[in-house]
Amino acid sequence: MNDREHQAHHASDERVPRHNEDKRMKSIRVISAGALLLFGIAAPAHSRQEKEQEKAKPAQQEQQAKPERQQQAQAPKQQQQQHQQQAQAPKQQQQQHQQQAQAPKQQQQQQQARTQQQPRQSQARSSQPPQRTQQAVERQRSQPALRLSSRGSGRIPDDRFRSHFGREHAFHMGNPVLVGGYSRFQYNGFWFGFVEPWPVGWYYTDDVYIDYVDGGYYMYNPYYPGSRFAISVVI
Repeated sequence: MNDREHQAHHASDERVPRHNEDKRMKSIRVISAGALLLFGIAAPAHSRQEKEQEKAKPAQQEQQAKPERQQQAQAPKQQQQQHQQQAQAPKQQQQQHQQQAQAPKQQQQQQQARTQQQPRQSQARSSQPPQRTQQAVERQRSQPALRLSSRGSGRIPDDRFRSHFGREHAFHMGNPVLVGGYSRFQYNGFWFGFVEPWPVGWYYTDDVYIDYVDGGYYMYNPYYPGSRFAISVVI
């Protein structure tokens, strides 16, 4: 190989490494440019994400703080309600005591009302005259008129009167009989005479009772309240 060929071959050898080096440099520059581009894209995105997170933090903190503030704001109201309930508790206890104290009075009043209604009901029932059969009407009309006597001064002993006479001791008189020329009837061991005529509408078979009123003895018929006639004790 002559000198020219040797120099040309040496020059070609030098161009090959330089060409390869140029390619490597270009690749490095391309990679660097791509990295810079990706970094340039990623950096703003990352910064925007950080900014959004920073903006979101106050909102989250605000939301987290709201329940706490609400609880703190409700705490005085709850305390006030508790104080009101505690203040009302004695009043409620007092009302309960009053109701318990009034209960016997109410029961007593109800019992009195029932007791008062019973005489009224019995009086209402007694004010209706009994149904008379035709035979009872004819038998009553067939009885002779009473032969009256003057009022006597006979008295029934108090213990006998309380145990056998009065409103609680009704009886059937039955038909009167003539004794000494006067009409009489007998009840509980005593004879009685008629001082006044027999009332219209009364029957000898009715329930009657004897009571001592205004200094004298009178016969009463529960079916005719308010009506009475005078009798006397025959000694």
